[in-house]
Amino acid sequence: MDQMIEFFSNHVILSGLFVALLLALIYTLVASKFSSLQELSTHDATLLMNKDDAYILDIRPATEYKNGHILGAKQIKADAITKGDFASLEKYKSKPMIVVCAMGMTSKRTASQMQKAGFENVSVLKGGMNAWLGANLPVNK
Repeated sequence: MDQMIEFFSNHVILSGLFVALLLALIYTLVASKFSSLQELSTHDATLLMNKDDAYILDIRPATEYKNGHILGAKQIKADAITKGDFASLEKYKSKPMIVVCAMGMTSKRTASQMQKAGFENVSVLKGGMNAWLGANLPVNK
């Protein structure tokens, strides 16, 4: 125990960074557990698409979307996402919706915006298109 105290006192910056990273990790884990936003695996997303006819919303840039997207996915423009303008999706408000981005990080913010806008059943594809391609699932080019 004395060695730990000596280490922390000799390496204040390193110890501070360690504590900050540890707190950030704990916050991320707790926030994801209590979030109302559901992250779907590729298997769960496929089931939701097949059974409940889920609407797939691809928020990646147009060039990435054209290179390959999930079958039946629709794209929304980046400026509409930035403004929080989901008027073009109003008719799908009660339908299950899966938001897809490249790696699954950007889609969380968009899905949260959609929930605040009144969309009832919004989910995120965990791992994004990278996970979809990694699972060798079909894409449309």
